[in-house]
Amino acid sequence: MTTDSQLTYKKIFRFWFPLSATWLMMSAEMPFLTAIIARISNPEFNLAAFGVAYSVALIVESPVMMMLSTSTALVENKNTFLKLRNFVYLVNALITILIIIFLLPPVFNFFALDLLNLPLRVSHLTHMAVALLIPWAPSIGYRRFYQGILIRQNLTRFVAYGTVIRLSSMGITTFMLFLFSHAHGVVVGAASLSAGVMMEAIAARIMSYKSVKKYLNGIVTSDKEITYKEIFHFYLPLALTSFISLGFQPVVTFFISHGRYALESLAVFPVINSVVFIFRGFGLSIPEAVIALLKTENEYKKLKRFSQVLGITLVIGLSLVTFTPLADLWLLKVSGLSIQLVQFSLLPLMLYSLFPLLTVWINFERAILIYSRETKPLTNAIITEVLGMFIILFVTVTFFDFIGVVAAVIALTLGRLAANFYLMRPFNKCVRKIKLQAS
Repeated sequence: MTTDSQLTYKKIFRFWFPLSATWLMMSAEMPFLTAIIARISNPEFNLAAFGVAYSVALIVESPVMMMLSTSTALVENKNTFLKLRNFVYLVNALITILIIIFLLPPVFNFFALDLLNLPLRVSHLTHMAVALLIPWAPSIGYRRFYQGILIRQNLTRFVAYGTVIRLSSMGITTFMLFLFSHAHGVVVGAASLSAGVMMEAIAARIMSYKSVKKYLNGIVTSDKEITYKEIFHFYLPLALTSFISLGFQPVVTFFISHGRYALESLAVFPVINSVVFIFRGFGLSIPEAVIALLKTENEYKKLKRFSQVLGITLVIGLSLVTFTPLADLWLLKVSGLSIQLVQFSLLPLMLYSLFPLLTVWINFERAILIYSRETKPLTNAIITEVLGMFIILFVTVTFFDFIGVVAAVIALTLGRLAANFYLMRPFNKCVRKIKLQAS
């Protein structure tokens, strides 16, 4: 266990970097897959379908999104390990049933045709992709649970190794389908994603074998016990945070599809998201690092300064891409967009420039709240965020006839800013508690 005198910026970096490297490697998934899809026949239809299918997969995944932070925070002995493992298995079973029900024709057609107003061809391609993504969410829930155990045991490098396995499996599947089949682009993308996460889940279980044995054999001990009721009350606000956030993605898609240049907007939205994800992904590993390393006020100060410098650095890095010819190079050569779609993507990409900083900021706030076992404000914050996004989307698309993707980027940025400000009060309250405990 670390003491405040031992924790240095170098140690924070060494702990955080393998976790952030996993997000960096995962950020290559979408640019890679969209680049492949863009090079297969009918790219506009397939890119649009892939974006919608991926949004659906994220919604179904949302109940297990925060399992990594939960496992890191709660697993302290045999009792907490077994209770949380059973909880994960139950949630995985429920979300698998949910996506199967969603794929039933009456349910899916209502969603795709009536709500999203997708073209029939895009709807058909989306249905195929979602079916292939059935293993996606339960595999992620399973591997996040075991990755949290690795993080608690200070084995963050194994989390990065698992991501290498995931990307390798995904890449092999992609090239096999691309080179040796006539599958639709969206089928190539969805099948590759599922193959990658399943292999990563298996790898996480194998790599955590020794750590799990330490809990089961009583080598790692603690006097803390936990009940399923306590797990539920701790995790429900986290699950709702992810569900509401990701569940709003179809609403964003809905407004994009009703804005100007709908098909072009649907086609480029996943592409520009994948570019921004490369930078904001560095901030997504902040919660686990803070939860695992934070013990005293001095450690809090060091972790806060580290996060501040990281956020500013990421904004500068993304701006060097979005406001320079590097944007044309990336979108045209790497993402494989046509010249017309590249020009269409530049403005929304520029408007996205501050998002990495907002991501670091909100994840640091969330980490402090999770560490302090104060998870309820997280739900209210995400409600504030999506309400703000809905209002901005409604006004810009309905009354000002914005281009769909431009309206979406503005709404996502301002909504996230509102959530950041909402969390400041409960965040400051938790910080005061940490300072009192240290005095």
